[in-house]
Amino acid sequence: MKRYLPFVIVAVVALATIGSGAMLYRAKRPHISSIPEDKTLSAKSGAESAHIRGNPDAPVTLEEYGDFQCPPCGMFAAFLGQLEKEYDSRLRVVFRNFPLKAHEHAREAALAAEAAGLQGRFWEMHDVLYREQEAWSKAPNACELFESYGGTIGLDLDKFRKDMDGQEAKARVDSDHQRGESLGIQTTPTLFINNQPVDQKDRNPAGIRAEINAALEKKPQT
Repeated sequence: MKRYLPFVIVAVVALATIGSGAMLYRAKRPHISSIPEDKTLSAKSGAESAHIRGNPDAPVTLEEYGDFQCPPCGMFAAFLGQLEKEYDSRLRVVFRNFPLKAHEHAREAALAAEAAGLQGRFWEMHDVLYREQEAWSKAPNACELFESYGGTIGLDLDKFRKDMDGQEAKARVDSDHQRGESLGIQTTPTLFINNQPVDQKDRNPAGIRAEINAALEKKPQT
């Protein structure tokens, strides 16, 4: 037995090291808070600034914090279209801006979406920005492409240019970002279903559908 004791000690130490490493990894993962009651869409302050698509009385709300230049956000946007068709009046979607500093044109894109929103075309710009993400993300002057997208969705381009540089669009982007930071958000896309954060491991088609279905079972459908 004495002959094997050193190997036993090494094995125990190795397991302890692996276990502590896993705990450290979990500790480093950002903790995302649930959306507090005073920031939900039922609260006046939250509803005023939200971009909402779908049935306003839907039993399930999917709220996304997204970055228009984030490739995973672009992939999620395509999947989101499927979800909206699949769940129809049972699902409403909320988008919040969370441009990441690592992405060169992300804030400009968020401002373009908000400027379009001031003309009632937020979702049209949202969709085209994600659809054309690869093109404008690599462009030396992304704003020129944003203007061309604005033309295709019927914007008053003079107003659009002015609003992109205006305080209202900037304030909306900053407000969303600060709201996200207060919840502990650091990456995109970050999703909430009925104010509860979707765990990173569930941010996939099967996981998101499972979360929506679970939320539907908890609430009476209207």
